[in-house]
Amino acid sequence: MSEIKKVVLAYSGGLDTSVILKWLQDTYQCEVVTFTADLGQGEELEPARQKALQFGIKPENIFIDDLREEFVRDFVFPMFRANTVYEGEYLLGTSIARPLIAKRLIDIVNKTGAQAIAHGATGKGNDQVRFELGAYALKPGIKIIAPWREWDLLSREKLLGYAEKHGIPVDMKHKNGGSPYSMDANLLHISFEGRHLEDPAAEAEESMWRWTVSPENAPDSAEYLDIEFKNGDIVALNGESMSPATVLTKLNELGSKHGIGRLDLVENRYVGMKSRGCYETPGGTIILKAHRAIESITLDREVAHLKDDLMPRYASMIYNGYWWSPEREAIQTLINHTQSCVNGWVRVKLYKGNVIVVGRDSKTDSLFDPTIATFEDDKGAYDQKDAGGFIKLNALRMRIAANLHNKK
Repeated sequence: MSEIKKVVLAYSGGLDTSVILKWLQDTYQCEVVTFTADLGQGEELEPARQKALQFGIKPENIFIDDLREEFVRDFVFPMFRANTVYEGEYLLGTSIARPLIAKRLIDIVNKTGAQAIAHGATGKGNDQVRFELGAYALKPGIKIIAPWREWDLLSREKLLGYAEKHGIPVDMKHKNGGSPYSMDANLLHISFEGRHLEDPAAEAEESMWRWTVSPENAPDSAEYLDIEFKNGDIVALNGESMSPATVLTKLNELGSKHGIGRLDLVENRYVGMKSRGCYETPGGTIILKAHRAIESITLDREVAHLKDDLMPRYASMIYNGYWWSPEREAIQTLINHTQSCVNGWVRVKLYKGNVIVVGRDSKTDSLFDPTIATFEDDKGAYDQKDAGGFIKLNALRMRIAANLHNKK
C-alpha cells in the first residue's frame, strides 16, 4: 500500500464517496485528490468542495469540472449517430457518461502525479467495469482502488456507523431511511434502481419519477418541434442555433413536459445478473426518433441496414465499458462516415408520451425522388415492366428448390 502516495477519487460528496474519502486516508495513508463532474445532473456541486475541505483536502486537489458540452458533443451525439439502443429499449444514459469520467480521472492523475484512481462503484454493478476498462485503456499502468471490493462495509447500516464514528456529515434523509432508490443523473437521463424496484412484478410508484409528468397528466394539446440536423447531429431547434448541451437541455424540458421518455426495464448486466431499473430519458427519446427520420430520406438503403446490423454490437460495447476499445473506435469511424449526408430537418409532434414524426426534408441530400415514387403518372421515370424480370431472378433459387421438393 505504501507505493500509493496519491489517489484521485471520483467524488460526489454523498454518503458513499464521503466514507470512501476518509477510508482512503485511513487505510492507504495517502493524499487524496477529489474529482466531481458536472454532467448536467442538476445538483449543486459546491457542497462537495466544502466537504472535501473539511476532510483536509488541499484546495488545489479539489477538481469540480463542468463537462456538459464535452459530454453531449463527444459522447452523447456520437452514440446517437448510430441510433444506439441496448436490448431494444435502453438509451444508455449511465453507460455513456462513464468513459468521460474515466478520461477526466486519468487527466487529473497525469496532472497531479497520482499513482491510483478510486471509485465508489459496487462489486455487483456495471460501473466498476466501465470505469476500470476506460482507465486501463487510457493509462495501462494505473492502479485502481475499488473500496467495495476491499472493505467490510457492505451494508448501509455499516456505512452509517462508519460515518458516525468518524464525524462524517450525514443527511437526515439517510438517517431516517433515505430515498428508496439508488439514482444516477446526467444531462441525458436519470435512473432509479433498488429497494421497491427489486421486485420486477411491482409497478414503479408515480412519486418516483423526477423529471417527466405522467402521460395522463401531460398537456391535452400537442406541441410541434422542428429539429435541424447537420452531419447527423442536431444544430438547431425551431430555427434557433444551439450548442450540443443546450439542445439536450431544451429537449429534456420539452420531453418532460409531455411525459416522454419513461422506461421500466429488466436488463442483463455485464457481470451476469439481471437487474430492474427505471429510466427517464426525455430528450434522448426525441433525438432517436428524429435522427432515424432524417436518415430515412438521406441514407442509402444498404448503408442504413448495415448500421442497423452493427448497432446492437456497438450498444453492447458502450454498455459493457468498451468505449475506448479499438473495435468501438473502428465502428465509430464507419458511423461518422455515413453521417456526412445526414442533413436537413425533421418536424415532430409531442403528445402525451409520444414522439410522432410528421415531416422531414433535406434540400441537399434527400434520396426521395417524388417523380419515381409517385402513384400518379411518372412520365416514364420508372418502367414497371422491369419488375417482372427482377422478381423472377430473385425467385430463381426458390423455384429450383420447389421443383426439387415436388419431385420427391
